[in-house]
Amino acid sequence: MSEDRSVLSRKAPDPDQELRYGDHEDQVIDYWHAKDYRPLVVFIHGGFWRPEYDRVHARSLGAALSDQGWPVLLLEYRRQPGNPDAATADIRTALDALPDLVDVQAGYVLMGHSAGGQLALWAAATLNPVRLRGVLALAPVADLLMADQQKLDKGAVQDFIGAGVRNDLDPVHLPAPIAPVTLIHGVNDSVVPISLTESYYSAHPTSHLHRVEHCGHYELIDPQSDPWHEVTTELTRLTS
Repeated sequence: MSEDRSVLSRKAPDPDQELRYGDHEDQVIDYWHAKDYRPLVVFIHGGFWRPEYDRVHARSLGAALSDQGWPVLLLEYRRQPGNPDAATADIRTALDALPDLVDVQAGYVLMGHSAGGQLALWAAATLNPVRLRGVLALAPVADLLMADQQKLDKGAVQDFIGAGVRNDLDPVHLPAPIAPVTLIHGVNDSVVPISLTESYYSAHPTSHLHRVEHCGHYELIDPQSDPWHEVTTELTRLTS
């Protein structure tokens, strides 16, 4: 199965507002408002932590979720090869800043795709953010060691961490988050194989795993795809 990457270059609506949580150019958040008073969706984009992949490719997702009633925050973060602590520091700072930026009284779901799924699982396990209602990880790089052994995206893990092993960043080696975790992964994903998510699920059996048939890597963030319904159904469950 070839991967449909059309969502990565598709023109999407601009956010309603741009928020800042720091002075660096990447310390910015796209914010889509919503008419309904619902929990926030805080989304962390993927791209194997590489600087050439920014939040813009996830704007279709942000706009679509907003149209369906959720307020959405799309986080940008520093993607500096060999300096993973810049990315994690930005996620920590952004989550800490949320109450000063938006109304979080209804809580929020932390959602991430691919490398963003790794960061979401890391944040939920290590930070235990206030008002976190759940985690929704879409095709996450949930086992860094396995991803490194498989040399995903031409050695993306080593490019991210610099060298060696960082179990403190590896979701499969971290404690299970207190908040409920749902994992959604396409069976036909050739970018991040489902075996990584299955490894996380084996280590943390209290999480919920949804295997999506006839689904690759990018359909889970593509509002025009059939598997998109799996994402919105689970998000509805987590925010009801």
